[in-house]
Amino acid sequence: MSNSVPLSVDRLRILRELADRGTVAGVAEALSMTPSAVSQQLKVLAREAGVPLLEPDGRRVRLTDAGHALVVRADEVLAAMDRATAEMALYRGASHGRVRVALFPSGAALLLPRILTALAGTGVTLAASDEDVPPTAVPRLLADYDVVLTHRDEHAPSVSGPRVHAEALMREPIDIAVAPGHRLAGRESVTADELADETWLSVRGGFPVDDVLRTIATVTGVQPRIAQRLNDFGVIEQLVAAGHGIALIPRHAVRHPALAVLRLSGVRAGRIYDLATRPHAAHIPATATVLAAFRTAASEVGAAINRRTEPPTAASAHADEGVEPR
Repeated sequence: MSNSVPLSVDRLRILRELADRGTVAGVAEALSMTPSAVSQQLKVLAREAGVPLLEPDGRRVRLTDAGHALVVRADEVLAAMDRATAEMALYRGASHGRVRVALFPSGAALLLPRILTALAGTGVTLAASDEDVPPTAVPRLLADYDVVLTHRDEHAPSVSGPRVHAEALMREPIDIAVAPGHRLAGRESVTADELADETWLSVRGGFPVDDVLRTIATVTGVQPRIAQRLNDFGVIEQLVAAGHGIALIPRHAVRHPALAVLRLSGVRAGRIYDLATRPHAAHIPATATVLAAFRTAASEVGAAINRRTEPPTAASAHADEGVEPR
């Protein structure tokens, strides 16, 4: 007969929080516990598992290989518990649920109004927050959100992994924005070599626009001269319009009416919208409804762009679509 002890679901949740947040103090704050109580529960879980789950890492602790393996199983167990809770709510006739969603700001401006419209009458309540962080932060965000809309350079790898499921939702081209009096204003497109001596207004490192700028530097062999790094495209547009530099801006983030927008020729520049969840989250009815609303919104944006945009040639249309649902 086995002497194994059943693992506590509550303690598995604490272990998963540690994997997400990185410190005992972070877990304690998230779960309204004391750090000593968190540590004690993790020690009990290790005894239940029969193997060490944590090891010292300076003044902190980190997961052992067994700890990492158990976190993946904890995701599965807790996802099953969430599905069971959602199903019982349906039997009680309760609302289909509340889904927490994080979106990067320009993606929220483009998609969120349509998503909320699609969710009307479904019984699902969406709690949206804007989170402007690079894709590497997605695992941390999933500690607090059910769905995360992030963006990455199209040449960068997906954020998918053992504890993250990512779905490529759509592609958005990234264009060059210049002031109306700029020497390139009036052009439809520009090559990377023609931009080698420009002053740039860019975003912070780790975001798709900065990745494209580094690609331009590789093509031209010239390190870009960056005057300012700002993550608000509205501010960047104002600076471009005032003649303080040029900028790479995602096509549907452009709002300033005076800017001249040029396509970048010879460099495929775009960003991918990724929908990230925990594995198995799509089996929860409310989350599945929200994911479907995202897909509907992306398709509607693509259809709207196609109705008002006539590609100049078949070749350029194939190379650089306005919006490309995935």
